Amino acid sequence: MTGPRLPAAFLQPGVSSFSEFLAEQSPDLLPGRRAIPQGQAGDLAPHGTTIVAATFTGGVVMAGDRRATMGNIIAQRDIEKVFPADEFSAVGIAGTAGLAVEMVRLFQTELEHYEKIEGTTLSMDGKANRLAALIRANLGMAMQGLAVVPLFAGYDLQAGQGRIFSYDVTGGRYEETAFHSVGSGSLFARGSLKKLYRDDLDETGCVTATIQALYDAADDDSATGGPDLTRRIFPVVQVITAEGAHRLPDSDVADIADRVIAGRMTRPDGPAASLT
Repeated sequence: MTGPRLPAAFLQPGVSSFSEFLAEQSPDLLPGRRAIPQGQAGDLAPHGTTIVAATFTGGVVMAGDRRATMGNIIAQRDIEKVFPADEFSAVGIAGTAGLAVEMVRLFQTELEHYEKIEGTTLSMDGKANRLAALIRANLGMAMQGLAVVPLFAGYDLQAGQGRIFSYDVTGGRYEETAFHSVGSGSLFARGSLKKLYRDDLDETGCVTATIQALYDAADDDSATGGPDLTRRIFPVVQVITAEGAHRLPDSDVADIADRVIAGRMTRPDGPAASLT
């Protein structure tokens, strides 16, 4: 007696895009294809807020705060918004949290599927383009207030450097230079990085600059959560180099955050930047 067989489509050689295969076989499983009631649904779902990324000599750092909001309510204090996309890249989510996490999982599967079908990893530009296509497929949801606007960063093995890509709700893809930020506190975080960023930052200095930027964002944006000393909740930090991507241990992030907070005790507005 034999068990149920997979449909023939699952056993045939297919395209390298998992999302295209899913669109053909089970389109209702794609995040942007699901029907929701008419009207603005944005206030009914938790939203992720601020993500920052910055390059340093030898790689790139991405960090995200831990707060999710729903209107004027703090929906979650320890949400994770920064995820590995594959061995050499990471993606941070801003916007509707549930759809964003689902999109990240689909993106991770897309990259893994491509590698298994083609026998090689997708290029950095190829990864950025694939994520743009997933965002574009969510445009209908975005028009009803359920937008997803991620930040993508990784180490380009061919170019030998870290790269950062930002997006708009239509799937427009833009490569950023040195640093960038997305989310409700992005203006404050980016302003902070403008003053703190230097071309000669090492990994520790770059991580410190991103945590300083998140602190400044939380200082002026109520939707961004700063380091929570009482609950010991600190930003999620991914570091990506030629050796691959890894999440910085919470203990290391806590040590840097503690030093940042200690400095703010004497200078609440943060470190002073040189005028030259």
